[in-house]
Amino acid sequence: MAHHGDAVRAGEVTLDGQLAENAGVSFIGVIHTPFLTRDDCPRQGSFDGPECRIEVDPRLTPALEGIERFETLEILYWLHKARRDLLTQSPKSDGALRGTFSLRSPLRPNPIGTSRVRLIAREGNVLIVRGLDCLDGTPLLDIKPDRCSYTVQAPPKPEA
Repeated sequence: MAHHGDAVRAGEVTLDGQLAENAGVSFIGVIHTPFLTRDDCPRQGSFDGPECRIEVDPRLTPALEGIERFETLEILYWLHKARRDLLTQSPKSDGALRGTFSLRSPLRPNPIGTSRVRLIAREGNVLIVRGLDCLDGTPLLDIKPDRCSYTVQAPPKPEA
């Protein structure tokens, strides 16, 4: 299975055939970054990285109400150009062979990417953020406040 120039490295194992499709998702927008190739993308996003635009489908604009209260967000996206058949991988950085699920590689059976980003501004249905590490034109799956934003509150102490 050839996918966008990602050659299989020595020792890597690929899936024979395809997994059954058993779920449907709808893309809710598109992500715009300065990264045009996989080599352009940083290994992990950084809060001091370039400003990027997350364009949410205008019909979903009401779903963004209140998002400005959060400094950091979790962005989930579909890595639409990633190959989906690698079961083991040998990362370029060290050459050691590992199982796909033990890596943050974009090459996976369900190529879902996640980034923790800093919200810079909201302009209607567009979020300006820093911290993304995906290609320009990447389909958006979901946006959630960073889980650290939801600290469990201790119950009030009974008055003596």
